[in-house]
Amino acid sequence: MALYLNLMGVQGSGKGTQAQLISQKYNIPHVSTGEMFRAMRKRSDELALRVQEMMEAGRLIDDETTNAVVADRLAQPDAVGGAILDGYPRNIAQADFLAAYLAERDQRVNAVILMYLDLYVAFKRAFGRVTAANGQAYNIYYQKDGLDIQVEKHPEGLFPPRIVVKRGDEILQRRADDADAMAVIKRIDTYLAETQPLVDYYQARGLLHMVDADRPIEAVSADLYRLIDES
Repeated sequence: MALYLNLMGVQGSGKGTQAQLISQKYNIPHVSTGEMFRAMRKRSDELALRVQEMMEAGRLIDDETTNAVVADRLAQPDAVGGAILDGYPRNIAQADFLAAYLAERDQRVNAVILMYLDLYVAFKRAFGRVTAANGQAYNIYYQKDGLDIQVEKHPEGLFPPRIVVKRGDEILQRRADDADAMAVIKRIDTYLAETQPLVDYYQARGLLHMVDADRPIEAVSADLYRLIDES
């Protein structure tokens, strides 16, 4: 039987890192909504054109279209043995579609894993992220060694102070949506609003497992592998 996993977690929980490790260990693709919709931009078939039109118009991708994109992705050769679903399903209707889609193929969601993290820690992990030109990542709260962290006030006081982080002579970069504290909080609020109904949905079906994400990568991985092997 194929292995289908639903990996959930707030920003900063290390979900992306763990998904990559799971993908390598179990030889199944990490399938995220972002990856799926980006792939549609490179295609010219009917489904891809429908998605492109919605994105260009700034409209949300509706459930029917999202489900079609997921079904298309899971039908690809690299997903024959299963997949790690990230960012899907986002609501109960999508969860019902996924269950029905897999059932038609004598498959099922093997496990839904919630990587839980204290929300204040989640905020610091996101808001504190900085990246060097070589791709090396740091965090102003957890990896301060060698970093020069300064708070710059706007000369006329028209904008809030900004954090400037240097390592030697290099100014490290921050994603715009990480540097905006309100944007980080909004992402957390959106995650909570979307996730709780799904937590209840999968818990009622005996599929939900919880893993403490506020630990070293290796410790989290060990728990994930154990849960996957038992599912």
